[in-house]
Amino acid sequence: MSIQINIPDHILLEDEYILVLDKPASLMVEPDRNGYPNLLQQVKQYLKPSVAAGAEVYAQHIHRLDRPVSGVILFAKQRSVLKNLSEQFAERRVKKYYQALTEHAPASMTGVMEHWHRKEKKMAVLSKDTFPYAEQAKLSYEVQPLSERRFLWNIELHTGKFHQIRAQLADAGCPIIGDALYGSSITYKPDAIALHAYKLIFSHPVTNEELVLKKEYFL
Repeated sequence: MSIQINIPDHILLEDEYILVLDKPASLMVEPDRNGYPNLLQQVKQYLKPSVAAGAEVYAQHIHRLDRPVSGVILFAKQRSVLKNLSEQFAERRVKKYYQALTEHAPASMTGVMEHWHRKEKKMAVLSKDTFPYAEQAKLSYEVQPLSERRFLWNIELHTGKFHQIRAQLADAGCPIIGDALYGSSITYKPDAIALHAYKLIFSHPVTNEELVLKKEYFL
């Protein structure tokens, strides 16, 4: 399933330099070879009326969210701020927070997960010991029971590796609800998993003001 959204309904913050949106699940962030609708394309369509005739419509996502994941995502609206924003992510000065729902609880309801991580084909592979081409992956978490078979995770992501949260929670015996790729046997919503990027903290690329963008809800 691919979706078309009304961009103004999803805006959390916009000025002349940046655009922050709450991305719905099932929508890809960037184009792929199948040509499905994607958020970058829709952002450019949204910005086009505000650009002078014949001028370039510029927008660039600074980070990504998996297609079945919802949440806060940041776009640059001018090339001049792309380097600043990209460096904030590369230097891990941006703070990223997620919520997830699982059917099972971990052995400890608070803690830190650290693994060596490598992407293999369309999945993440983890190990407690280093192995070729692997990089370190780290997150911290707190878990709150919602019911006998529903547990809400509040996660701070310290590194941003491919499918990191999905793989690390599955490694702990707690695959995210709806995430059949990593072992969930429960459906969530069509083309979606119960993982939401609910808060992003970064510095404005021009004013240097700390910005806290948040869209929190129980999944």
